Amino acid sequence: MKYHIIAFFFGFLLDLFVGDPYCLPHPIRLIGWLIAKTESWLLGLQKERTKKRERKYGVWIVLIVLSSTAAISTSVLFSCYLIHPYVGIIAETIMTYQILAAKCLKVESMKVYKCLENHDLGGARTAVSMIVGRDTDCLDEEKIVKAAIETVAENTSDGVIAPMIYTALGGPILGFLYKAVNTMDSMIGYKNQKYFYFGTAAAKLDDFVNFIPSRISAYMMIAASFVGGNAFSGKRAFYIHKRDNRKHASPNSAQTESVCAGALGIQLAGDASYFGKIVKKPYIGDNLRKVEYEDIKRANRLMYLTAWMSELLCLFILIGINWFCQI
Repeated sequence: MKYHIIAFFFGFLLDLFVGDPYCLPHPIRLIGWLIAKTESWLLGLQKERTKKRERKYGVWIVLIVLSSTAAISTSVLFSCYLIHPYVGIIAETIMTYQILAAKCLKVESMKVYKCLENHDLGGARTAVSMIVGRDTDCLDEEKIVKAAIETVAENTSDGVIAPMIYTALGGPILGFLYKAVNTMDSMIGYKNQKYFYFGTAAAKLDDFVNFIPSRISAYMMIAASFVGGNAFSGKRAFYIHKRDNRKHASPNSAQTESVCAGALGIQLAGDASYFGKIVKKPYIGDNLRKVEYEDIKRANRLMYLTAWMSELLCLFILIGINWFCQI
């Protein structure tokens, strides 16, 4: 347990201050490659696309990806601890660091900010297209800013707090299993013609594993809003979350998004275009002021504060469990 606590903390620090160098291979990219190859193989087996067969193959891809992820991460971690505990701590620290994505989320969203700061609308559209699934070619400045903020808010749960919770509970093995589920949902969990049945299992599993973490993330973000300074309103964050946390097709996505909208006093969501089709969405938050590109900075600051508070809470619980087990 004490090795896990050390690795858990230093892995968090590495992610927060270093982030993921793009020049180095990343396990999540390997998981993405495995998903793409398995999808291609399974869909290639179908002589005729039917609802029943696609649902079955959708379950198969989940089982194949999760079992492969568990086998590889378990082998790496246990092999390193067998060599020496210090080697195991280093390996677990690096694995934990690769599971979290706070710095990466900040870097990518700040690319949008910098383009808008330089009045480069085309560059901002390109930058935001790298972090959202919607069509971005026709977005104006306000909608670009909203898209970036929504991504930071939603991924505070999906990319930071949820993987942190699972890694705290089950180490990097459970953390990578969570990331595999999340990556599958982002790649095949769409409700379009291609993935409507094939991606059902991945999408439903992602909703399940994020149900509790997304709500924990929301309340941690509300707490961060109370202590984050004058840029945020904790009371409004709590109110908007209570009112708007279900205004999304996903049962989880509006949790942190509603908190962020309330904390900043802005209105998010609304209709968006996906694959050339307009998807009707309700608004989240109140339009108390116009959205500005500085809000991207504020959303990142709120995300970092939420991450720190969640990390310290997880450490406190882990240290408490370790102390209790030694009595």
